[in-house]
Amino acid sequence: MKVIGLMSGTSADGIDAALVEVGRDPISLRLLAFEVFPYPAAFQKRLLDLASGAPKSIALLCHLNAEMGERLAEAAVRIAQQAGVPLHQIGLIGSHGQTVCHLPLPKRAGRWPVRSTLQIGESSIIAERTGVATVSDFRARDMAAGGEGAPLTPALHYILFSDAARSRTVVNIGGISNITVLSAGASMAETVAFDAGPGNMLIDGIVGALTGGRQQMDRDGRRAARGQIHIGLLRSLMRHPFIRRPPPKSTGRETFGPQAVAWVLAKGKALPPDDLVATATAFTANAIAENIRRFVKGSVDEVFICGGGGRNPTLIKMLSDTLSQTTVRTTDAIGHPGRAIEAMAFALLAYQTWHGKAGNIPAVTGARRPVILGKIVPGRVPIR
Repeated sequence: MKVIGLMSGTSADGIDAALVEVGRDPISLRLLAFEVFPYPAAFQKRLLDLASGAPKSIALLCHLNAEMGERLAEAAVRIAQQAGVPLHQIGLIGSHGQTVCHLPLPKRAGRWPVRSTLQIGESSIIAERTGVATVSDFRARDMAAGGEGAPLTPALHYILFSDAARSRTVVNIGGISNITVLSAGASMAETVAFDAGPGNMLIDGIVGALTGGRQQMDRDGRRAARGQIHIGLLRSLMRHPFIRRPPPKSTGRETFGPQAVAWVLAKGKALPPDDLVATATAFTANAIAENIRRFVKGSVDEVFICGGGGRNPTLIKMLSDTLSQTTVRTTDAIGHPGRAIEAMAFALLAYQTWHGKAGNIPAVTGARRPVILGKIVPGRVPIR
């Protein structure tokens, strides 16, 4: 089956669209096409403002949910066109949408411990514009089963990277960084995975604040490479309780978004701008390394980096230096484009849902049991 996976990450910089061919017995994925469709700056700002936690109107949420659906639908159409595959040959679309709020720790409401998450990007619009059955809203069912709704990519990590003889750790560095532990010879059910802390989110936020919004990222890690790491500020950042919190755990913009950026800028107001960026980059690298040291049992033969952070050579070098006894390289080096991994994961999850198979790994999310994820919007049905 040919399946399109659509992903808009916590950095909200664009839509990752992957067209894959999914095989079965055993299940496998082959990437046919991948593209990133960047957002206009004004739309990205509206998404980030909505996810910032500041009060916004329900009308804005309602509108952006529909507009996001239109953009996701357009991305699906364009990736099929680029691959030369007609839409009627696409079996499914799996759309993660855009997370605007993720509250995985239960909050008591009467007799219910309520966990909640919200992704926007109306899937009815995607199905209507493309004619293809669309699966979306993957995180909510896992949370209803007592899980954190994240991370959901480890199933794909297992399929692509597990090895009978070598223990591997996959580090996805998006807005948030997460870790998947693939012990040598272990089954998918034995996979361990969790969020480690900030990925690009804190770095991007600091660069945006320092440049008045003129730059939204530290392209190629150039600012961090020029700056000096402030050890005192780094030590303060490493005392963040999330870094030491044991898995299962997940986080988002609520923890490492605007409030964290403001805290770093206030604490480091006397520092040169590039030193702040270098220190934030070192925090991402050290938080990942600390989580590996604390929560990964046994030795690690290889660490594979995927996600947008894989394009930041300064961050990769800092992580390699911190994990000096382990081989660190990007997934691109072994033929799997790092930026495509998450979009591929939601293609896989859509396929699993369509075939009535669970998509979560309870040992990863903390759910009570395996559950079928997502909601299905049918494709066009001929009128009789």
